[in-house]
Amino acid sequence: MATNGPFGIDPEDFERALREAGNELRGLVGKAGGYLERVDQVGVGSLTSLLGQFVQQQRQPEPEPATAGETGSGVWAIYTIEDNGQARVDQVFPNELEALRAHRDNTDDRRRVRFLPYGVPASVLDTP
Repeated sequence: MATNGPFGIDPEDFERALREAGNELRGLVGKAGGYLERVDQVGVGSLTSLLGQFVQQQRQPEPEPATAGETGSGVWAIYTIEDNGQARVDQVFPNELEALRAHRDNTDDRRRVRFLPYGVPASVLDTP
């Protein structure tokens, strides 16, 4: 083993393994060439046909439609739930940041912030 180098591999074994790998690679290239010739005779495009079988095209997911909150077609409302369960809108804001800043020091657990799309009645804020 001392004569086989630091890794214990005989140089002849290494050369034989490389030679066999080269022969197998040549055989695979020959088979691929034969396949390409066969595909060309059929009239399909050789390279695209070959690659198309092995490579799947990734579809990009279709974008989800924007919600009313993302498009900004509505208002942010600060509202209070009355004792009878009905909501009373106290203030409205054009964006969420302003509404949350105005609601920041709130200590009343009946007072809340929510986005209301245009055309939706404020009665949707009522508690059942």
